[in-house]
Amino acid sequence: MSEKNQVKEFFKLGEVGNYFLNIFRKPDPNKPTNFNLRMMHGINKISILVFLFALIVWTIKRFI
Repeated sequence: MSEKNQVKEFFKLGEVGNYFLNIFRKPDPNKPTNFNLRMMHGINKISILVFLFALIVWTIKRFI
């Protein structure tokens, strides 16, 4: 396998990456939804935002 293909495979997003890219899009009106699913996605959004905020704060503290 060539070096170019290995790098491309390493950065391939897959299902998890696509979830993170699509998490802040509007929901598909054709998909069935319920209260538990909406709460789960809401908590996931909050946890991702808190994690990114903590990562930024940690980076600032580390380099300043």
